[in-house]
Amino acid sequence: MLFARLGKVDLVSLISSSYRSAFDHLLSKVDPEQAHHFGFAAVKLGRPISERMFKVDSAPILKMGIPFSGRLGLAAGFDKNGTGIDALAALGFGFIEIGTVTGLPQPGNPRPRLQRLVADRAIINRMGFNNDGAQAVARRLALRQANGPKSRVPLGINIGKSKVVPEQEAIADYESSTGFLAPYADYLVVNVSSPNTPGLRNLQAVEKLEPLLHAVRRRADQVTESRVPLLVKIAPDLSDDDVRAVGDLAMSLALDGIIATNTTITREGLRSTPAQVEAAGAGGLSGPPLRLRATEVMRILRDRVGEDLTLIGAGGITTVDDALDRIAAGADLIQGYTAFIYEGPAWPSRMNAALTTGAEH
Repeated sequence: MLFARLGKVDLVSLISSSYRSAFDHLLSKVDPEQAHHFGFAAVKLGRPISERMFKVDSAPILKMGIPFSGRLGLAAGFDKNGTGIDALAALGFGFIEIGTVTGLPQPGNPRPRLQRLVADRAIINRMGFNNDGAQAVARRLALRQANGPKSRVPLGINIGKSKVVPEQEAIADYESSTGFLAPYADYLVVNVSSPNTPGLRNLQAVEKLEPLLHAVRRRADQVTESRVPLLVKIAPDLSDDDVRAVGDLAMSLALDGIIATNTTITREGLRSTPAQVEAAGAGGLSGPPLRLRATEVMRILRDRVGEDLTLIGAGGITTVDDALDRIAAGADLIQGYTAFIYEGPAWPSRMNAALTTGAEH
């Protein structure tokens, strides 16, 4: 009845404002990880309504040979196990990236491991790649593929190192994940930039990253009939020279793209009080405080690689202006996660509609 009375734009705006009010006065008081589980369950349950309400009509954006249905996609971390791909797509995301998935199943770090800095509209997470493991996720994706109907949203799969696997055995661990998951991926992402797995960021060093990416590329080609695009996700905390070195490596290995950036370990320029920041603890910081550095990393990468690679911008994108700034800095596509938490279920369709029409709805 409400849908019939209100125009789609008005209804989306009403949902947005209602969610923000509910978040500020109620949801922000709920344990963040518990709120995530409740929210994700609601997204799955509401899929039939979302498909009607949040559909964004736009021409496909062709990158890496993939027709993306919108510039804004969901970053890895929200759906670690691939349990809600089509329900999330129904909210208006142009693509979905699941994971991070590891070779072995693992529970992640002890709770509490997810904290909000509400004054900064930011999140600190030290989840530790909690997931069901590559084999279980692959079985789930195979069932989704067999059962259809499913959305046509492009699916990225983000893979990382199992915590119990020593650094010297990381390549074999990534190869194992690739073997299980590459057949179901529209694109594959090697994550070497989370701050929450000991030693993982060491793999961003070019001398360690090169053989790892070679191995993943080789294994992906062995298990797929057609070539799956391969990207690497990097941290914002790399020096400018290291960012350029990763760009050079990506070019030399003929990677398809780079995702910039993951979360940051820095705590500079926050509105939250020192006591609030200390109480939130260690982990990767995401949200608006990351925006300036993530944009600068994007600009450095685009200057380095020219137009030869697809660059996906992530980190601190909340508004349409944020998205346009990242695109102007060189991003072909963008991703969000933290803003989705703070802005609610209407955010992806509102953003993608605005990026399509040139005006925020």
